[in-house]
This record gives sequence, structure tokens and C-alpha cells, in this order.
Amino acid sequence: MKSWIVNQLGDPKDVLELKELTVPTIEKGKLLIQVDASSLNFFDILLCQGKYQEKPPTPFTPGAEISGIVRAVEEGSKFKVGQRVVATPALPNGGLAEWVSVSEESVYAISESMSSSDAASMFITYQTSYYALYHRANIQKGEVLLVHAGAGGVGSAAIQLGKARGAKIIATAGSPEKVQLCKDLGADIAIDYQTENFVDIVKKETNGRGADVIYDPVGGDVFDQSRKCIAFDGRLLVIGFASGRIPDAPVNHALIKNYSIVGVHWGLFRRLNPEKVIEIHEDLMGLYEQGLIKPLIYREYGFNEVPTALEVLADRQTYGKLVALP
Repeated sequence: MKSWIVNQLGDPKDVLELKELTVPTIEKGKLLIQVDASSLNFFDILLCQGKYQEKPPTPFTPGAEISGIVRAVEEGSKFKVGQRVVATPALPNGGLAEWVSVSEESVYAISESMSSSDAASMFITYQTSYYALYHRANIQKGEVLLVHAGAGGVGSAAIQLGKARGAKIIATAGSPEKVQLCKDLGADIAIDYQTENFVDIVKKETNGRGADVIYDPVGGDVFDQSRKCIAFDGRLLVIGFASGRIPDAPVNHALIKNYSIVGVHWGLFRRLNPEKVIEIHEDLMGLYEQGLIKPLIYREYGFNEVPTALEVLADRQTYGKLVALP
């Protein structure tokens, strides 16, 4: 089988090597899966560079989420040979390979109607946004949700999940093309933050009240500005820091305006509550079947194009998710 291997750290285009390896054998507690599609994430780039919080020893294969077909199981497994699944392979043996051996608790059944690319693009982004909006923010029908980076992976998921819950959606994005994508996803109002002041627009659209929930995967200046347009009893969700700057949060301001700054660490939630992650997955499958959610995919790449795809992703000019097809 073919697999992308990192033997030394650096930019993906310089350090990723396509190797021919032996197909993994089935191990105790694991499933053998033939990969149909692998999702590419920004942290795959950081892993190659040695800049991610998790630093596997070299050599390793990146790739955090895949879709595929179960080809071998242990006796007593809840999965069956031939079943379509999504999975999150653990490092150092990630998903940028044609076959993976994955712990059974990291595998989830998918609908037969779901495409392989949709399945591979869905797990981390939609789980994160579901946990953020439905668990941490407890967003309600009729509330105003402001989604930053709405054309990104988690942002596009947040727009759709907020809409499915009946919220009014205001989204920000960084180009006219991405603004239109946000509208296509269901945003009631979409703002080009490069040419418009989102604080003023949010205040105008809410008659000065502000957004009840703000979904922020950007951090930096976006977080600072968001505090100026959050409603009384609002919830400001800290998803990540794509801007590169981790902002400070003056607690006196949160006190005076009576809002909450809410951390969203889905990875830890998953480790502590694996059964709840299964429940979320099943609910997401239902929403997909109803046509209420569908991953936004920028492009499908051939397996040989993975370094090029990661280079495109690093330039931050993409939207949604990038997928590699073995």
C-alpha cells in the first residue's frame, strides 16, 4: 500500500515522502479499513513542521480523519466487514495511507447515502461546532449567532448547525467569494471583514443589542472586536486562534457587560465523554439525511497531490475542507 511518511520535520512539500508499505495486520481491539478519502487539516501542516502541540516521533504518517470500508474485524466487533465508516487514526499511523488499522472506539458508522468525501470532511469540524453551539453555548431558536471565518471548515459547519437550531446567522468572511459562500450555506447576513466593520453591522442588525452567541476560531483582533458587539447574557465561544495571536480577556469587561467567555476543547470532551460523541455523531447523521448539513468542500485531490494540497491550504486562500482520494 502507499502511505505518506514524514522522516524529518519541515514544510510538507519538503518532507512528505510517498512510500510503499505492507498493509497493516489486524490487531487486538482494532479494525482494518481500506481508505476511500482522507481529510486534510491545517494541523497536518503543523505536524510536519513540528509546531503542533502533539509531536509524534519520526517517522510518522499524518492525517486525522478518513472514510473507508471495514475489511477485517475481530470476533465480537460491533462493526461488520464491508461496512462504511469514518475513523480518526491515531499518530504515528495517521490516515494519509491507503489502508489503516484503527482502534474500534475511534470508528463510527456512516449513512450509505453519504459520499466518501463528505464523510471524511465531517467528523472533526461538525463535532466541534455541534459541541460548541449545542452543549457549551446552548443556543436557542431565535437567538443571533455571529460566526467568524464562516467559509472555513468549522465556520461553515457552525452556520449550518446554527441554522438547523433556528438561530439568526450573521457570518464574516474575507472576500466577496467567501461572503457569497456564507449566504449559500444559510447565513442571513454575511460581512466582508476586509471592507466592512462587523461590529457596526451586528449592532445595526440587532438594534444595538448585539449577538447572543459569537463563534470565534480566529482570536486576535477578531476576539477583541467581538467583545464590543456581544449581547447581555451572551456567550463568546473560544474555538481557536487562526490569526496567530492569543488575545487577553479583561474580566472586568465581561462583568460589566454580563457575558461569558466559553472555552471549547472538543478533543478533551471526546476523551472524557466518548459515549456522548457517539450520540452527537448519530444526531449529525440524522441532520445530514434531512439535508440540513453538508460539508463545504474546496477541492478533491489525488493521493499523489497531498503535498501540493497542503501547500494550498497553508496559503489560507481556500474555503471549507480539502480531501485526498487514494
